[in-house]
Amino acid sequence: MSDILNNLARVLEQRKTADSEDSYVAGLHEKGLNKILEKVGEEAVEVILAAKDCDSHSTEEHELAVIRETADLWFHSMVMLSHLDLTPDQVLEELEKRFNISGLVEKASRSN
Repeated sequence: MSDILNNLARVLEQRKTADSEDSYVAGLHEKGLNKILEKVGEEAVEVILAAKDCDSHSTEEHELAVIRETADLWFHSMVMLSHLDLTPDQVLEELEKRFNISGLVEKASRSN
């Protein structure tokens, strides 16, 4: 799985400096972090709505909608990471640290 994320991260890095007329990602970077965060928020809401629909009408169509909206959220989250010069590997490392730790214990250990 991380190969897919790493490959996407490489493409996103390359597109940061592409012509915004030719690249959606370059256009997001050109518009700045607020626009990227707006897209992350929009996609998060769409995931929530799709999941709610799927929970009450579990059909193949609703399941596919959740998958597609989640892919959009991950994509835009990765654009955000790229804009901040962060990597998906850093997120995966953080997730790995949390293995075998109770979620309640992990949350209590955060300083912020």
